[in-house]
Amino acid sequence: MKRIGLLSDTHSYWDERYAKYFSECDEIWHAGDIGCMKLVERLQELKPLRAVYGNIDGGEVRRMFSETLEWQCEEATILMTHIGGYPGKYDPRIKKRLIQNPPNLFISGHSHILRVLYDKQLSCLHINPGAAGIQGWQTVRTLVRFTIDGKDFRDLEVIELS
Repeated sequence: MKRIGLLSDTHSYWDERYAKYFSECDEIWHAGDIGCMKLVERLQELKPLRAVYGNIDGGEVRRMFSETLEWQCEEATILMTHIGGYPGKYDPRIKKRLIQNPPNLFISGHSHILRVLYDKQLSCLHINPGAAGIQGWQTVRTLVRFTIDGKDFRDLEVIELS
């Protein structure tokens, strides 16, 4: 069983509450638009970090992380990319991969819109944690925490940072 802290679209913005809310997590996952290496380093000081780069990320972040990441956590297959869309409106760059080999959990960022949806056709949970940074039009900044137990996802919490 693993407890995960998930965020996206920090755009170089650090909030001390990331440390507070992710202190009980086993890993932190970042779905892109990290912004700078300083933020990467601060997150890595807290917990092991898995991340993908986003469209605003520069060369240093892009050299450290890939555009798409697929891995096993517990017994679940996870697929994460920054620009991925959501069930019914997947981005063309990832849609074929999702259909050919659906993961148990698909994570994307980019839209700054918090979404947790289940794709019945793919039998896949989709999470976009919204935006944790202050760049953009969103009025509420969000983080997500959840537990992976085998192939089950549970105890999902949305944390609003106002």
